[in-house]
Amino acid sequence: MGDLFNQVKLTFGGLYDTHCHLDATEFDADRQEVIERARQAGVSAILIPAVEVANFRRVRDLAHSLPEGFYAIGIHPMYVHKARDEDLDLVQAFVAEHLDDPKLVAIGEIGLDFFVQDIARGSARDRQILFYRRQLEIARQMSLPVLLHVRKSQDELLKWLRREGSPGGIAHAFNGSHQQAMQFIEQGFALGIGGAMTFARALQIRRLASELDLSSLVLETDAPDIAPAWFERAQRNEPGEVAGVARALAELRGCDVKTVVLKTAATARRVVGRLRTAN
Repeated sequence: MGDLFNQVKLTFGGLYDTHCHLDATEFDADRQEVIERARQAGVSAILIPAVEVANFRRVRDLAHSLPEGFYAIGIHPMYVHKARDEDLDLVQAFVAEHLDDPKLVAIGEIGLDFFVQDIARGSARDRQILFYRRQLEIARQMSLPVLLHVRKSQDELLKWLRREGSPGGIAHAFNGSHQQAMQFIEQGFALGIGGAMTFARALQIRRLASELDLSSLVLETDAPDIAPAWFERAQRNEPGEVAGVARALAELRGCDVKTVVLKTAATARRVVGRLRTAN
């Protein structure tokens, strides 16, 4: 597979992993080997989102250490419970300070998570919404797209995009209905397609992946999470597996891999404009 994807890389600009937590501790023992495997697979852009203030500088420094590295800054909804109110000011200050950095391409990972019950009700839910709305505002002010965490929260996310204005971006690991998918697309988003799509039982995701135009889809891994079907249960995912995601998507759609790589990379560059500097 490596030779095929390296040929695609030279021809079309390569594979884009639009969501990879490469800074995660799961990679501490062999991060450089993981990166080399991704390169061998033809990956030419890896977008590394922050999840809390504590890892802002880490994702920035990691992105700058890699020719293919890019990063996003934001507070993940599952980290809101331990964030301070003033952390939102730190998001704004950090982004403003680094706005001229071509490696900074988005605000993220932000959004809402209503799947985890402990943070989906009452004041915890309200706090998630507060952080989401404020970070949307920062994205609009800074003219940056967002990387949205979308889990059991599609309608609430859409409500605030409509009310307050959408900066566009990527709806990461999307698993909503066709109607919800079209509403995100209308708001300027592409949908992130990753390892979940590779499972035969993931009927809704696979239906969307086969029916929607490739101009609305981007590839991702969410590594070290959401490992593809060919991995053992609970095995660590890696950015190089985006090559397998591209192949699985091509098989599902009945098209060639080059088409998937070319069009999803073009989609990524469209919705996250600063990725246009990727090789």
